[in-house]
Amino acid sequence: MPTAIRRLSPPDLLVAGAVAVFAVYFSVITLGVHHGLGTSSYDSALYDQGVWLLSRFDAPFVTLMGRNLFGDHSSFILVFLVPLYWVAPGAWILFVSQATAVALGAVPVYWHARRRLGAGWPAAVMALVYLGHPALSWTVMENFHPDSFTAVFVAGAIWAATERRWRPYAVCVVLALLVKEDVSLVVVPLGIWVALERRWRVGVATVIGSIGFMLVAMFAVMRSLIGVPTRNTWRIPFDGPTGFIRTALTDPTRVIDHLRSDGRLWYLWQMLAPVGFVFLRAPGVALISGLVLFTNILSTFWYQYQIEYHYSLIAVPAIVMGATWAISAMRSEARRRALVLVVAATAVTSALWSPMPWSRVQPGSWGRDHPVAVSARDVVGRVPDGVSVAAHHRLTPHLAYRSEIYQFPNPFRVVLYGVDNSLEGTRLADRALRLVLLERVEEGVDIVGGAADEPHPLIVGVVSLPGEDAVDGVAVDGDALVVGER
Repeated sequence: MPTAIRRLSPPDLLVAGAVAVFAVYFSVITLGVHHGLGTSSYDSALYDQGVWLLSRFDAPFVTLMGRNLFGDHSSFILVFLVPLYWVAPGAWILFVSQATAVALGAVPVYWHARRRLGAGWPAAVMALVYLGHPALSWTVMENFHPDSFTAVFVAGAIWAATERRWRPYAVCVVLALLVKEDVSLVVVPLGIWVALERRWRVGVATVIGSIGFMLVAMFAVMRSLIGVPTRNTWRIPFDGPTGFIRTALTDPTRVIDHLRSDGRLWYLWQMLAPVGFVFLRAPGVALISGLVLFTNILSTFWYQYQIEYHYSLIAVPAIVMGATWAISAMRSEARRRALVLVVAATAVTSALWSPMPWSRVQPGSWGRDHPVAVSARDVVGRVPDGVSVAAHHRLTPHLAYRSEIYQFPNPFRVVLYGVDNSLEGTRLADRALRLVLLERVEEGVDIVGGAADEPHPLIVGVVSLPGEDAVDGVAVDGDALVVGER
């Protein structure tokens, strides 16, 4: 046995095993969902197409959404996935990297707990508490989002900050900022904590640097690519930033009523209850997540204040490490009681609200052997490489490796395409002329040389016919690609 492994203690091995099991389990589950047609254009195929284009040294203009990949969000971290597309391109890259990044966040959580609670089982318990938080497993199950990488980078930055290890701190902060322009919502509070509790120069540099990066990402990069610094100002209530500020100053009760409405307080309960609220004993570290939690419940975008969506993940490291920080401030007997409370809270909330195997909540999806999935894979396998395609949103993740692919009914009738809704309902004539509709999968209809076993009202897709104009009625080209009415 290698010396390094022999030196690992039983708690070390438990954490390493838990990280590996989480990563492998959710990699397998999410790839199964993908092969059962459970993923979608938003947000799986669009990232797959974008990174694939980068791997070919093409501009990552994602035709599935009608805008540049880095104009949508400044997720430069995706560049690190490009080499994998050179070696073995496939959807596995997104789903395995996502599950692995989220799982690896437990490592700095464990390091932090070992330092604060002592090497041993209490530290391992906090790593398991992190892995059991419902927001983690829901993020992994929600298609693919670059936000998943914030788990390990934000946790690493907090650990390095508390230990005054400034080189790994800088690396983690930079990598976290590369995930998305709005990661500053956590990095700025982290910088403030560092300035107050550790080294003020480092903290001030963190705040200035993260705000500066956000401004460059939004006003230089994103605006140059899509014409605006962000597409999401509509999510700020009371008619945008100025309206919100004006309302907060002149009629604060309206703001309070907004924050209390539509289950927003329940969302906060779901985010904080898994650690039994023990962070209240010493809330400094946990408050690093305060700003992003506030913006989530402030938003008019329903998904932001639902624990099942990726917007919640970035807050989890500070919540769990904040609980560890608070427990470390307690005396031994109180510390034991707090750990029991946290374990109980995690067990209950994980069973109630997460998609873990033992949970009462199990997302439904087709298996890869479902007749529709089998028929769809047969069709997808017969679509030639390089042709332009428009397909049902469940099929685009399986056809993404091409320069031109659309989510039906685009480009015939624009839906969810472009920078704003100005094109909604119109026809992208120059692109539509290159495409003809593929027939629905129905009993007795030839599907690229084969017949569907049973009727399923699923639009298979749209394929181009090189050398032919778009046609009305029904036509079949020389390769027996079935097309239907436009």
